[in-house]
This record gives sequence, structure tokens and C-alpha cells, in this order.
Amino acid sequence: MELEFKPLITLLAVVNPLACVPFFIHFTQGFTKAQRQRTILVSSFTTFVVIAISALLGLQILAFFGISLASFQVGGGMLLLSSALSMLNAQPAEARANADEVHDAEARATVGASIAVVPLAIPLLTGPATMSTVVIYADKAKTLLQLGSLVSYGVVIALATAVCFAMAAPIARVMGKTGINVMTRLMGLILAALAVEVMADGLHKLFPVLAQGL
Repeated sequence: MELEFKPLITLLAVVNPLACVPFFIHFTQGFTKAQRQRTILVSSFTTFVVIAISALLGLQILAFFGISLASFQVGGGMLLLSSALSMLNAQPAEARANADEVHDAEARATVGASIAVVPLAIPLLTGPATMSTVVIYADKAKTLLQLGSLVSYGVVIALATAVCFAMAAPIARVMGKTGINVMTRLMGLILAALAVEVMADGLHKLFPVLAQGL
């Protein structure tokens, strides 16, 4: 893997912090300015931690469970494609969390507790699709510089998340629901193409005969 921005573009499409702005606004209603700022800080930092751990330890975890990377690529690609289809349908951010997680978040928001880690950071921002993406690109990293760049992309994603959440009210006011839906669909289209590429690479490794036919 050459030093490139393709992993960053993929991660931006998968995490898509802009699509989580309505979710952030919903669950921080009634929060003080300090509580909202702390939620932004914790959710952004957690997003970076998940990406960094996936990059540094993801392959070792796969090896521990005896899972081949090719199989993981196919499974991860399917998760990416599933996320892309949801984004193409402009489904709300809440669709990425199950009913229990959303209910728990609402309960904690009611008593003023932070919902920054669950479900805001996990799984809304960094779910299985994000982790799969990072692990797949970590395997392609041939040098420490390339692996370090992948971890540094986690910093960029965290900063993008912090900016989107900090500007949540102006973004929602300017773009409106329609504007956010358009952006979500655009990112979904990009993600769908990347998902097909990831799955194709994994299938070629599992079934070399497929590559011979091309």
C-alpha cells in the first residue's frame, strides 16, 4: 500500500460524522454548554481510540481467532455495502444502533449523563464496518510509516467529528434535513463502490480462479 488518502476517504465515508449531527442534537437537548463540549471531546477521542486499536491490534485479534484476512475482507465488504445501502436510502443515524441502545441513550440523556461513548461513538460513528475497514487497510500497510499514517487518519476523523458536532446547530440550520440527506446519499454511493472493491479483493484471494478469468 502506497502512502495515499484512499483509506482516509473510505473512513470518512464510513464514519460520516455529518449524518450523526441530528442524533447528536437529539440526545444533547437540555445539556449545558460544558456537558455538550465534554460529550464532543469524549466521542471524538473514543472514535480515534477505536480506529487506532483496530489498526494496531486488529490483525493480531484475527490471528488469535484463526480468521483469514480474505474471509474478513468479504465479511467486512458486506458490512460496508450494507452501510452504503442504508446511506443511499438516507436512513437516520439512529438506524445504526439497535432499539435497546437508543432507549438506553435516551434514559441517560434524561438524567444528564454523557452518551458520548455508547451509542454515539460506538456504534453510530465507529461500528463493525469502520473496524473492518481499518483492519483491511492495516494489512496492506508494509512499513511503519504507512501504519502510522493509518493511525493518524484516526486523528483526522476525530477532528472532523469534533468540528461537525461543535457546529451541529449551524449545520442543521443551513443544510436542513434535505441537505444532510443529499450528503449522506453521496457518501453512500462512494462507500458502495469501495465496498465492492474490498469484497472483490477478498474473493480473489479465496478463489484464485476468479482472478484468472479476468
